[in-house]
Amino acid sequence: MISDHSSATAEMSSDDTNSVDLQPRKQQDERARSHGSYSHRSNSSNTWRANSIKEVGGVIELGSKGVRYGSQKGGSSSMSMSIKEIRDEDSRLVYVNDPVKSNESLEFAGNSVRTSKYSVLTFLPRNLFEQFHRVAYVYFLIIAILNQLPQLAVFGRFASILPLSMVLLVTAVKDGYEDWRRHRSDRIENNRLASVLVNHTFELKKWKDIQVGEIIRFAANETIPCDVVLLSTSDPTGVAYIQTINLDGESNLKTRYAKQETLRMHITEKISGVIKCEKPNRNIYGFLGTMEIDQKPLSLGPSNIVLRGCVLKNTSWAVGVVVYTGMETKVMLNNSGAQSKRSHLEARMNREIILLSFFLVALCSIVSICAGVWLRRHRDELDIMPFYRRKDYSGDDVDNYNYYGWGLEIFFTFLMSVIVFQIMIPIALYISMELVRLGQAYFMIRDDHMYDESTDSRFQCRALNVNEDLGQIKYVFSDKTGTLTENKMEFQYASIFGIDYNGEKTEFYGEQGGYYAQVDGLILRPKMKVNVDRELVRLLRTGNDTKISKEIYDFFLALASCNTIVPILVDTSNPSEKLIDYQGESPDEQALVYAAAAHGFMLTERTSGHIVIDILGNRQRFNVLGMHEFDSERKRMSVILGCPDSTVKVFVKGADTTMFKVIDKSINTDVVTATESHLHSYSSVGLRTLVMGMKDLSSHEFEQWRSSYEAATNALMGRARLLRKVAINLETNLSILGASGIEDKLQQGVPEAIESLRMANIKVWVLTGDKQETAISIGYSSKLLTSKMTQIIINNNSTESCRRSLEDALVISRKALTSGENARLLALIIDGTSLVYILDSELEKQLFELSSKCAVVLCCRVAPLQKAGIVMLIKKRTDDLTLAIGDGANDVSMIQKADVGIGISGQEGRQAVMASDFAMAQFRFLVPLLLVHGHWNYQRMGYMILYNFYRNAVFVLVLFWYVLYTAFTLSTAINEWSSVLYSVIYTSVPTIVVGILDKDLSRTSLLKYPQLYGSGQKQESYNSPLFWLTIADTLWQSVVAFFVPLLAYRKSDIDGPSIGDLWTLAVVFLVNLHLAMDVTTWTWIIHASIWGSIVATIICVIIIDVIPVLPGYWAIFHLAGDGRFWFCLILIIVASLIPRFVLKTVVQHFRPSDIQIAGEAEKFEDLIESRDAEIEMNQPQR
Repeated sequence: MISDHSSATAEMSSDDTNSVDLQPRKQQDERARSHGSYSHRSNSSNTWRANSIKEVGGVIELGSKGVRYGSQKGGSSSMSMSIKEIRDEDSRLVYVNDPVKSNESLEFAGNSVRTSKYSVLTFLPRNLFEQFHRVAYVYFLIIAILNQLPQLAVFGRFASILPLSMVLLVTAVKDGYEDWRRHRSDRIENNRLASVLVNHTFELKKWKDIQVGEIIRFAANETIPCDVVLLSTSDPTGVAYIQTINLDGESNLKTRYAKQETLRMHITEKISGVIKCEKPNRNIYGFLGTMEIDQKPLSLGPSNIVLRGCVLKNTSWAVGVVVYTGMETKVMLNNSGAQSKRSHLEARMNREIILLSFFLVALCSIVSICAGVWLRRHRDELDIMPFYRRKDYSGDDVDNYNYYGWGLEIFFTFLMSVIVFQIMIPIALYISMELVRLGQAYFMIRDDHMYDESTDSRFQCRALNVNEDLGQIKYVFSDKTGTLTENKMEFQYASIFGIDYNGEKTEFYGEQGGYYAQVDGLILRPKMKVNVDRELVRLLRTGNDTKISKEIYDFFLALASCNTIVPILVDTSNPSEKLIDYQGESPDEQALVYAAAAHGFMLTERTSGHIVIDILGNRQRFNVLGMHEFDSERKRMSVILGCPDSTVKVFVKGADTTMFKVIDKSINTDVVTATESHLHSYSSVGLRTLVMGMKDLSSHEFEQWRSSYEAATNALMGRARLLRKVAINLETNLSILGASGIEDKLQQGVPEAIESLRMANIKVWVLTGDKQETAISIGYSSKLLTSKMTQIIINNNSTESCRRSLEDALVISRKALTSGENARLLALIIDGTSLVYILDSELEKQLFELSSKCAVVLCCRVAPLQKAGIVMLIKKRTDDLTLAIGDGANDVSMIQKADVGIGISGQEGRQAVMASDFAMAQFRFLVPLLLVHGHWNYQRMGYMILYNFYRNAVFVLVLFWYVLYTAFTLSTAINEWSSVLYSVIYTSVPTIVVGILDKDLSRTSLLKYPQLYGSGQKQESYNSPLFWLTIADTLWQSVVAFFVPLLAYRKSDIDGPSIGDLWTLAVVFLVNLHLAMDVTTWTWIIHASIWGSIVATIICVIIIDVIPVLPGYWAIFHLAGDGRFWFCLILIIVASLIPRFVLKTVVQHFRPSDIQIAGEAEKFEDLIESRDAEIEMNQPQR
């Protein structure tokens, strides 16, 4: 657990460290006034979630100016409901145990849920509507429609619609199958059974038939079917423990309560009442309502409602009244995926498609204009030309035959040209990209190098449309806790009453196996062992009634009691021994309770009214008289205990900046000073810190608190604000007990991963809610920071001071550059308070300029929305691609704003995973993901797009050249079926297979030389020069493919279909051999796809030519018997590919890229290793 304690500069162990503090010393204390900074942990939703449920808080401030990333003060529309009365128009009335009356005035939604998109009737129109959002599909639909008109018919009517139909069909089948699975899941869900009160008895009823107002009963381990307000539970105090893993991904137990007034009511007898609550909304952490039972109004809050999808745990049964059902439940209202993202490569591709569209228009314009000129030149001969024949002489009256005048003929020629040249826009490219991404995702998921054995979790692809962006990342924004660290907290140090207990540790507490308690003949041991401090153990065992011993006693009593931990008994192989598993809402709380248990203060039982703690073998019961849970403004929590000696004590723990404000420093001044020093030393070595305090309550003070608390709890408006005020009034004049230091260890391989990313010219920024010293310490241990770096530290609390600090920092950075030092020796460290005044202001530009000169940026004490703001700072001012990685709910905004979002499936639930594009278990997996799969995906996809442009354009240009030699009539020598099958069968499979399987470099080389990743950052595989070079190569190859047969057969009597077959085979052979030239890693599947496509083309041409009704009957057999046919095929292939081969050879010899250098090194790997040589790469551009 971390605190808000901060200092001007971090004192690092290395003497070489340069630290530039840009904040005056006098501002040190003022920095504590942070606008909504974090407390014990960096994640807003996990540590003390129970309180954030009671007092609804937010992180997004909505106003006329929209969302401000710099602001940390939270609020939302749903929060505002907690501080004002529910208006009638914003509420719903639920009559308890009277569903008919509840639904009488307004028909509420049934409890049937539907996650599917389509029905039988809506599937076809809706699916087609969604697919035609792609402009290319609309383009091909228009082409198909034009081809149905008699005046424009070039291909057969069926043949013209086949390509689009196949693409639409494949996509529709995929979408239909996915939706069928959703339908099946919905059916199973809706037909589950629940126990509903009907005529004073509970009867089983299908979930889909449950109505608002009905009373339902659910047992332990059952899933709640709808949103219900608790009325009663099996616990005599009305507490129910629930697991919300299906709702927010968190597996730890949470507590919900039934109101005392409904707890002892006989539910099966006549029960009536009315609930007035807010209308359905998405806020799963907030609820506001009132319940009137026996004409007595009761206030309802988030702790009284259980949501659909939660599971009842450690409670035999619970009964509640239904308030929201079906699609109006909070979980269904939140049932929306992460925001849609589109890869930058695809966006760039669309720009090239627009250029191809202009190229297509140019070709069609040339044809139509030339046709117009030809018609004008031959206007006197059109009536008698055999192949044109303007006049129809078949009847008595001589009329024009399909001739509409010079102007319309030009217009129709233009439209017919568009139809003939339509595949210039590659419709098959879209479906090819989807299939390639699917194949790439399969290999990423199956990669054992990204499999975490400890959690049995593999890499997850949650979005397929940004695979190739993984190979172009320039900025990585990472959370710290749970992302760089394990988020498995381990208690290390304790400062108790000014004494630092960080000495020798031992695993055992006297007895073998650690401390244990005996309860009712059972031996209870903590599930997790914690090393204990020998000196503390000695002092606790001696039991001398000294002040130090009393403070130690109170300190560990605070650790054991001031929490929301639920002890769960776990069976072992020994029936007389059980383990206590402490279930809590944060790893920090668990670590503290385990530490208390290891030192002899074992929490063994918790109810809503009391706790039982085994204190050094003596079981003691403490009445929990009240609890104020953590909120983001107070940043502390407190518990009021009725002790066995009839005294009442308040124990408080929280962040040190807030705790030192409420601690009475006039008492034990030296202890406070020593504790502050210990806190600084703990955080400097990367520990998360927390401060404990306490005070005794007199009976008068307790009664005063209780009356204030009850008044605030029962308030119908402003409840959260009043409760917070009661807590603040209670938490004053505390005596300091001490502080704790908890270690959050680095994940395995993090330093090596960060070093590899740095070598790959990827800038790693760490955005954390931790205090500055903790973040800096983790920065050193993870090798993010080095002793040679100059640290620029910005901690300010006003706009003007931030401006001065940024200006000074820019001067320092410019001096570092002009003095010859490398910019990567600069590290910027900035806190969230400063970002409040910088983000969304004119200072953003200066921050961007400064950060771009630094290799490392470390942001401390940042709120979730600030994390998103920092990502947007880069996205708005540069075209570089960003990646955000995190594990908690506070990382969701950052993950969704980045170009690529990655969720860590760790200790903090699955909110980050559910909002991410990809998910994995360890930060170190980022290295193979980016450097290996990212590089492969980008290189393959970039090549595949250019290849698709090439293969379609070369075919279109052959048709274009033919049109120029046939009086611009747009008659085609190539069979219409070959034109259709060209993109579907002849050439589609090899490009997909190569796009999935080809590897320009091995995994070993890509990991050994991380700088090879720079090829994606520099867009070496797909850029404008490559596009135009591809177009030029295409022009040359089309000229060779067309004119070689034309010249070879110029004096023969060969017919159109025969030479059309030659052009078809020549182009198919050419584009497949062109692809084969660029394949690096040959596998049997690639061999089969390339050579199989050529064989498939020959078979298809033969089949087409043996069908008597089609033109060109038996043409291929006559053609193949002529030696010129084989001569033309060989000459076309050689002449077309020689320029490409020569250019590749020259470039690779004189100006090789890093990829080509590494590729050659792989061929001579043994020779290089034997000579102990090194490969020299090109220097990356920074």
